[in-house]
Amino acid sequence: MSETKDKSKVHKLSIKGSAKLVAEFFEYSINSILFQRGVYHPDDFTTVKKYGLNMLVTADDQVKAYIKKIMSQLNKWMAGGKISKLVVVITDRETGEHVERWQFDVEVFGKSSKNKLAGRSGDKENATPGDAEPHAEEPVEKTEKEIQDEIRAIFRQITASVTFLPVLDGDCTFNVLVYADANSEVPVEWGDSDAKEIKNAEKVQLRSFSTNSHKVGTLVSYRMAD
Repeated sequence: MSETKDKSKVHKLSIKGSAKLVAEFFEYSINSILFQRGVYHPDDFTTVKKYGLNMLVTADDQVKAYIKKIMSQLNKWMAGGKISKLVVVITDRETGEHVERWQFDVEVFGKSSKNKLAGRSGDKENATPGDAEPHAEEPVEKTEKEIQDEIRAIFRQITASVTFLPVLDGDCTFNVLVYADANSEVPVEWGDSDAKEIKNAEKVQLRSFSTNSHKVGTLVSYRMAD
């Protein structure tokens, strides 16, 4: 039996379609991280079917409205090919210490650019110059099922992260940081931010997924329990 991929089953996403897929992945990732890491009470989430999985999304009106505002801008930046990273930072409200940092690296195939960092959080609205991103690798043709399988694998890892990440004690909040092109138009509600790195962090590289236009890698950094 031939090992050659059936080319008729390879569906090439447009750059716009790929950007929409990545942005949607980010929205579900933010929700999954907030649930799995206990940033909000489990009762504040509801189950929806996505990617062939039972996904948890916030049912809290304030958190939903906040994420919706983030996604509104994120969709515009993604459609314009202007994002190189999205970061979710979990912070201890009492101490202000960053305890966990989920980084999603975005490669747009064939593109390299200077970036600036913009952030949104419930506590601060934060864009500072970033480094130049390296040229992305060449895309590999994949079927829709292959792309979905890669995305499912990442969400399964996020779910499994509770087995190795330290328990988050106390009341936590979160920030969403976006590395956007230096020439990106940044709304007034987004502002300057540092990278909110974690001191002496342990890091775990998770899986990635790619389309014919984008590649998204996942890395979680965390503070070891005292």
